[in-house]
Amino acid sequence: MPNPTAAMLVIGDEILSGRTRDANMHHLAGELTRAGIDLKEVRVVSDDHAAIVAALNALRATWDHVFTSGGIGPTHDDITADAIADAFGARIDVRDDARALLQAHYDRQGTEMNAARLRMARIPDGATLIENPVSAAPGFTLGNVHVMAGVPQVFQAMVAGLLPTLTGGAPLISETLRIDRPEGDIAGPLGDIAAAHPDLSLGSYPFIRDGRYGANIVIRGTDPARVAAARAALAALFPGQTS
Repeated sequence: MPNPTAAMLVIGDEILSGRTRDANMHHLAGELTRAGIDLKEVRVVSDDHAAIVAALNALRATWDHVFTSGGIGPTHDDITADAIADAFGARIDVRDDARALLQAHYDRQGTEMNAARLRMARIPDGATLIENPVSAAPGFTLGNVHVMAGVPQVFQAMVAGLLPTLTGGAPLISETLRIDRPEGDIAGPLGDIAAAHPDLSLGSYPFIRDGRYGANIVIRGTDPARVAAARAALAALFPGQTS
């Protein structure tokens, strides 16, 4: 049975402007690989309600899971929760359980629960909360969409709590073979190996070091023996030039 599939929707003008470097996609990709959920697509959209709704509806109709990051904070441009509700045709309002989590957190800090902070307790009807052990403001899951914060520390904590609740498949095994030859020399044999191992993914990632060309060949699959066999077959074609 094939592994479940996933997409990620990164939301925020700060990502598209280059002001903020996104770290959440890299983290999620690694965690999904270990969980046996195949990340198939990543999109980045601005803080625009219609753009978020359109991207979300396309992704959730295509893949088993959609993970979002960004846009669930207390400011006026945090519009993700409303866009998710709109995409599902769900009502959204402050929810008692989310409010209680925030109130307890701010009481411990001696901080006022003002209108801005209360916005983070607005949850679409039918959603289940995703725990936030860092700053209390929860994410949520609605259908096959998992909505999480953009702050990397919070995003990572939410992912850690969420993934054990999802059904995964076989974790992907990855091996890398460095070949000190230009890609033009490698391409033919690499294509033959790929054709002989259709159950595996073989990618070529070229580099230049000290003026010399080479490539790292990454072999991925769920069967360790098959991955090892493909690596050995490729290495045998380039004796003395692999590591």
